[in-house]
Parts: sequence; C-alpha cells; structure tokens
Amino acid sequence: MSISDELSKMDAIAQADLVRSRQVRAIELVEAAIERIEHRNPRLNAVIFNMYDQARKAAATWDAAINSGKQGGQIFCGVPFLLKDLFAEYNGAPLNEGSRAVKGYVSKVDSEIVRRHKAGGLIVTGKTNTCEFGLLPFTEPVLSGATLNPWNPGLTTGGSSGGSAAAVSAGIVPMAHGNDAGGSIRIPASCCGVFGLKPTRGRNPLGPLFGESAGGLVQEHALTRSVRDSAALLDVTSGPDIGDPYSAPPRDRPYLEEVGRDPGQLKIGFLTGVPDGWHEETTLHHDCKSAVQHAAVLCEGLGHIVEEANPEQFSDANIGKVYGRVFNAFTAHVFAYWEREFGREITEDQVEPLTWASYKRGLKLTAGNYLQSVEDMHRFARKIAHWYHEGGYDLLLTPTMRIPPVAIGSFQPTNEEPMRWLDPTNSFVVFTRVQNMTGQPAMSVPLFWNAENIPIGVQFAGRFGGEDTLFRLAAQLEKTCPWSERRPPIPA
Repeated sequence: MSISDELSKMDAIAQADLVRSRQVRAIELVEAAIERIEHRNPRLNAVIFNMYDQARKAAATWDAAINSGKQGGQIFCGVPFLLKDLFAEYNGAPLNEGSRAVKGYVSKVDSEIVRRHKAGGLIVTGKTNTCEFGLLPFTEPVLSGATLNPWNPGLTTGGSSGGSAAAVSAGIVPMAHGNDAGGSIRIPASCCGVFGLKPTRGRNPLGPLFGESAGGLVQEHALTRSVRDSAALLDVTSGPDIGDPYSAPPRDRPYLEEVGRDPGQLKIGFLTGVPDGWHEETTLHHDCKSAVQHAAVLCEGLGHIVEEANPEQFSDANIGKVYGRVFNAFTAHVFAYWEREFGREITEDQVEPLTWASYKRGLKLTAGNYLQSVEDMHRFARKIAHWYHEGGYDLLLTPTMRIPPVAIGSFQPTNEEPMRWLDPTNSFVVFTRVQNMTGQPAMSVPLFWNAENIPIGVQFAGRFGGEDTLFRLAAQLEKTCPWSERRPPIPA
C-alpha cells in the first residue's frame, strides 16, 4: 500500500500531527493529495479546478517555517483541503459557482473564512463541483457535469456541496469546505456517508463581500470524516468578523474540547413523519425511517431519554411556501450581484432552466413580500425554540433526507419542467431546510447503510448556539458506531 493510501485513511488532525513531528513534510501531504485527485477524481468528477501550483508553494512555505521553528502550532498545519466553488473566494483562483454565466471570473479577494482556513494551516489544493449558484440539492451542473457518488456511481451525491462530499468520502482529502442554505452540507453528507455540520447562524463569517446571505439561510462550514476535524475546524473559522451584522452566541470552550466530553443525559425527540406544511408529500421512505429508529435505539443505549415527538407541534401550513419565496428572492439577488459585477445582464441562454424560473419568480416578489417572509421565518423559529425549551429537549432527531439517494438525472430541470426537482413524490429537501430558517445548528451523521450498501444519514438539530451538545453526542456515536472504517467501493 502506498503512502498516499495510508494518508487517505487519516483525518486532518492526524495528518497535521505528522507534519508537526516532522515525520512527513507538508509537501508530501500535498503531493499525495494531488496523486489521489489524479487517480480517483476522473471516476467521480468531484474536483473541477486544480490549484496545484498554489498548493505546492504554500506547502514549501509551511515546511520552511516548521524547519526554522517559526511555525507549526496550527491545528491543521500542512493539510490539503478542497474549497467548494461557491461563495468562498480564493484570491486569484477561478470562481464559476456552477454557472456558464459566471465562467471565467477570477476572485479578487480572499473571503474571510478562506483567510482563516489558510491561517489554520490548511492548504487549498483544488475546488469542488457544485450545482448552479447552489440552488439545487444535487450536483449535476451543465457547466462541469455530474459528480458521481463513490458508493454507487449511478446515484446522486446530493448538493449543493456534492463535490466536496464525494471527495471526502473517496479519501481524496480528509475534509472539504461546504456551505448550506437548505441542506447543502447535510444532504451530500447523507448521500456520501460522511459527517456534515451546519453551524448556528452567524457562527462563521461571510465577509468581506456579504454580511448575511438569503435572509440568513446560508452558513459556511465543511464535510469531514471525523467529528474532531469538524470541531477543530469550527474553532479555526468561527467568531465575528469586523463589521458583521450579527454573530452567534459565544462558545463556552474550544469545540475540540467538546469531543469526548460527557454530554450527560440528553433529552432527544425524534420524528418518523413529516409535519404538516413542511412538504406536500408526507410519506417517509422505509430506509429513512429505519435510519431514525436505529439512531434512536443507539442514543437510548447510551443512556439518553429518547421519545417520539408529535409532528403537530411542528406544523405550519405556510412554511414551505415561505422558504420558497425567500429562495426565489435569493436567486434574483444572485443575478443582481453578478450583473453589477460584470456590468451586463445575465440572459436566459446563460443559465439552467431552474435558475431562470426561480429568477423570474423572484422578480415578481415585492419588497414587502420578502420582508414578510423573513418575519414568517422568525415566527416559525420562535415556535420551534419553544418546543425545545418548554419540553426540556436538547435535540431533535429526524431523517436527513425523506428518501434515499436517487439516480443521477432524476431531477434534472428541463425547459418544460424547470421545477422538476420539487415533484413531491421525489423531492428530499424536507427536514434540513428547517434549521436554515431557524438558524439552529444541525448535523448529518452516517450511522446507517441500507440493504444496497448506500449510506442513509440522520439529522440531529440542537438549540440555537448549541454546537457543543452536537459535538459531544456525535463523538459518542462515532465511538459506538465508527463510520470511518466503512469505505466506498470507488475507489477500491
């Protein structure tokens, strides 16, 4: 077995430990990651831009600093990392956001979160595939083609962080950047059998280009194989930036210290049905229901109080439409943003049918419609918060997706059916978008594989600001049911 294969089994913290102890140089980690990209990515189409020159230069800088004793304390010192090609900008690198309308753009600035990635020791080695403007829960953009699921290349990786999820699942890198406006970290984490956490609203910065995005729906973080990597990365990136409009409640201690910390006896409610208003179709696939039941039994075995929640307590007949209005307004804003940047209009032939249809719907909304929808989300968030506090609940357990990963192409929009992915019999974005509206932290945990050996994630949603509880429970579950030992057949 090659050193590259051995390294691919290690998480980011373990790889950085090798660099700090001078057992391996940063350039060796980078070259091994490049080798894996070259050998594994052609079967997946997860990495769409190579940034090898920048990565090699950064690795040489880290190695020189470590040898001189000037650097090396960074938690991720010298670890290769992939950046999703959406929102987070790397100065001098291409940024296409999955769209032909943006193709050829080169970033003029580092996003604050990328600056923090670099400061934490991470070396960006490439950029990962995403759907157009992150609008869809699968990763099949016309611009760069579909990303294939390492567990079954005929199935979706989910989206919009599907490229990052596939790369982590296939062992190309131990973790990769993602962002989430309705499940775009958690859905691909579920499809690809990795760990994915969406932080509390305002936990990670969106500057310097954005204060908030889509009325607060969008949050930045990553997909990882280990819980401790996710926690340590959030330590590196979280905290308000100068000029941020708001920030999440401060943490009690570093999140890495929560991993392995006794969570105490948690009270967990779980759902095996879809509350009214969350989605038109109320049925839940038996695999997804089984995954929740399996997780509930695991949690009960760990000594937690686990009880089924009443969907009526979460019902809101209007909330699905509210989310849709905000999302359409967001699409209209994306067009306005890029049209101002380019000094020209984006035309229908430059974008995909779903994008154009959502944009046109967004244009029909008034300022009053948008602000009322944001207020409706805030009211819904209060309703959910009262359930936690009045019932003494620490967490809500749900499926991550309503159905298992579907075949690639199942939702591909057409001019005749631009909103095909919203077909209630197939759509799986039901549970995840709730936490984007409420601002709560939530994680998809890979605890269950179905009879076809396809991962089926479950979601745990915590109280606002409650990432500490999520990390404590996730570490318990990881120790009880270690998922990192399961490897997809691609690459075998």
